[in-house]
Amino acid sequence: MDALDIMANLQHVFPYYQAIFSADEHCVIGYEVLGRYQSGEEIVSLGPFFQDETIPEEFRLEVDEVVTTKAFEHFLSIDDDTALIFINRDANLLMLDRAESFLQMLLQYQAKGLSLERIVLEINEHHFKGDFNQLSHLLTYIRTYGIKIAVDNIGEHSSNLERIGLLAPDILKIDLRELRKTSINYAYQDVLYSISLLARKIGATLLYEDIEASFQLQYAWRNGGRYYQGYYLAEPSPYLLERDVLKDRLRQECHHFIQQEKKKLQTLYNISEQFQQRVAALLAKYKKAANFNELLSCLADELSDVCFRIYICDEDGFQQSANIFKRNNAWEVQPQYYMKNWSWRPYFLENIIRMRSRKRGILSDLYADIETGETIRTYSYPIDKHHYLFIDLSYSYLFEQDAHY
Repeated sequence: MDALDIMANLQHVFPYYQAIFSADEHCVIGYEVLGRYQSGEEIVSLGPFFQDETIPEEFRLEVDEVVTTKAFEHFLSIDDDTALIFINRDANLLMLDRAESFLQMLLQYQAKGLSLERIVLEINEHHFKGDFNQLSHLLTYIRTYGIKIAVDNIGEHSSNLERIGLLAPDILKIDLRELRKTSINYAYQDVLYSISLLARKIGATLLYEDIEASFQLQYAWRNGGRYYQGYYLAEPSPYLLERDVLKDRLRQECHHFIQQEKKKLQTLYNISEQFQQRVAALLAKYKKAANFNELLSCLADELSDVCFRIYICDEDGFQQSANIFKRNNAWEVQPQYYMKNWSWRPYFLENIIRMRSRKRGILSDLYADIETGETIRTYSYPIDKHHYLFIDLSYSYLFEQDAHY
């Protein structure tokens, strides 16, 4: 696609719209405006044109303005005055005049009746080459007009969470294409989980994009996604959709997700209850053990079918026993772990307080074991007011119990 051909035929440049759906109402809440070009009988995306840095900046800015103004005219011509309008802008080009031309265009359409509170400015932090502090200040200024800020393509590359936090966007757009390629890559899913935690900390809404399959939609639903976008839901189109076009379908899919999640949670609850009874009975059986190491040796023999490591800590996280560790189907004592402190681990002290107040054991979420790299869960149990038993459950056991995801 030749840039000069596009510039000579701007009448063939026009917007397409890709719908964005909400998790709470299952309806269309907005559209991302995408550039298209009529090349003979073919309609081609202008994405490569906008991303090609060899094309003069003024060319890309002019084509961007053509797409945006045509989109604004279209939105003003319809009855719906609530749909959000997602506008992509290259942050490097935006900084050339500190967004003055962009804001002037918006103010012209505000005078025509377009609420600026409907505008979502999308930028890609990966491609920005300037001073991030200056960009952050500019985005803060843009927000004073009621415009929302979205950072897109998060998850496509190794995202810099510190830079994203500095920009403090209203919306984080998480790219799920890699999830389709590596659906069993837990490390990648952990990265996305970290991004979702960041969103919660900075008060940003999660929008999962590039959803191309049902399991990606379920992942987005399960991991805090309020907004969804992708070919699985709606392809880009020259037309806007009815607000409730997918309402029934999304409700049905959501109901299916809910049923699956409830089944999973029930499974985890049942496992926790089984361990509650089993461990309580074993502790009563071996209450006369001479010391903690002897107690753990007895427990290891009884729990050999479910776990690979057992140890005891006090309420401050100091280990009060050796590790009893299973290697090659045989248990071994690891005395070097005595008095190591684990209070630095996420949720450790929180779980101690929960166990102490409820006088019940806790089954952890899935995580990767530091030493073995295996995906595991830990069952923790209060032995008395000051000591807590930790049982690391093997992946093979979790898989058998359908508790491995």
